[in-house]
Amino acid sequence: MSLTLASARLADSKSDFPGLLTADGKAWHYLDTAATAQKPQAVIDAMARALGQDYATVHRGVYSRSAEMTLAYEAARRRTADFIGGKEEEIVFARGATEAINLVAATWGAANIGEGDRILLSALEHHSNIVPWQMLAEKVGAHIDICPLTSDHQIDLDAAEVMLTERHKLVALAHVSNVLGSVLDAKRAAGLAHGVGAKLLLDGCQAAPRLKLDVAPLDCDFYVFSAHKLYGPTAIGALWARSEILNAMPPYQGGGAMIDRVTFDKTTYAPAPQRFEAGTPAITEAVALHAAIDYVDAIGMDVIHARETALVAQLRDALSPMNDVTIYGPADSAGIVSFMLDGVHPHDLGTILDEANVAIRAGHHCAQPLMDYLGVPATARASFGLYSDESDVEALLDGIVRTRKIFA
Repeated sequence: MSLTLASARLADSKSDFPGLLTADGKAWHYLDTAATAQKPQAVIDAMARALGQDYATVHRGVYSRSAEMTLAYEAARRRTADFIGGKEEEIVFARGATEAINLVAATWGAANIGEGDRILLSALEHHSNIVPWQMLAEKVGAHIDICPLTSDHQIDLDAAEVMLTERHKLVALAHVSNVLGSVLDAKRAAGLAHGVGAKLLLDGCQAAPRLKLDVAPLDCDFYVFSAHKLYGPTAIGALWARSEILNAMPPYQGGGAMIDRVTFDKTTYAPAPQRFEAGTPAITEAVALHAAIDYVDAIGMDVIHARETALVAQLRDALSPMNDVTIYGPADSAGIVSFMLDGVHPHDLGTILDEANVAIRAGHHCAQPLMDYLGVPATARASFGLYSDESDVEALLDGIVRTRKIFA
């Protein structure tokens, strides 16, 4: 699709999302896409078909509909791999990025990280990229180091270079911060990690819906993301890992589908990725994820990123002259603007905005260590999606003016 056609489709995209209207048919200014994205009708329809007229189990039945659904499920795996530049056999479906990180910690981590070893995280990580590593470290006697941020709230890779040692086995970082929108120089992070013999895991939850991805030039070892932030359904996400790493990892859970042969004396396991997908998988969710990827690819990630970048600039330009507003994160943040309005708790701001059909996130954003680092209990966060436009920014700014008057 040409850039002109893609931009035109993006301009009309609001009509594809039934969730962007209130019950009485008014516009709902949804600025919480970083938490979860609204779903286009194409995704809703694909999931409804998969759950209805096309529904059957996968990998088990010999009847035709089961075979067709198996083909659709595995086609979703291939489509997911293609979306991030990986191979089909390198994609494991999980319930989301959280489970994917826990999978890596419980399998590769347990096998490769031991007493006295070190893990490097950053000050801006989501809880899901902190707690699994804390649990592993407590279990095996490893240590966690925290990389600080630069003055404009990006992960300080110069500091990371000084901190890393040969005792570090893993570096786990957000590709894009869910609070600040900071974009990691992933290629440099990979070089630093590999320079001391460590692996690099990237949390791609906020990057997948905003940036064009290709794991080869990123040079990471693990990449995770969730479908529901990519305009797809909840309860499914993906772990990508290099084939040689994935094939060496032990199973995560036991049960059906992940086995080769079971006897009471011994069980042998299926090869990766099936080895990590115990039980009946998220069949309809995988089909809907396929539809979501098709939807965003039809527009183009470059077009989506350009739209979100323009909206970030518009909002930051409007907020910057306000003496009672503090903005967090770099000027070139990817689709996310976090801020504080003096004298107004973010929860109060969020409540008043809701009265005007404007939805933002207010709180710690599952990043309490980052709030401690910034010295605030919470922030207000506006996060854009491909359906966002100037009217959403204007509605937010009008709501801030109204909030000021109420608290004055």
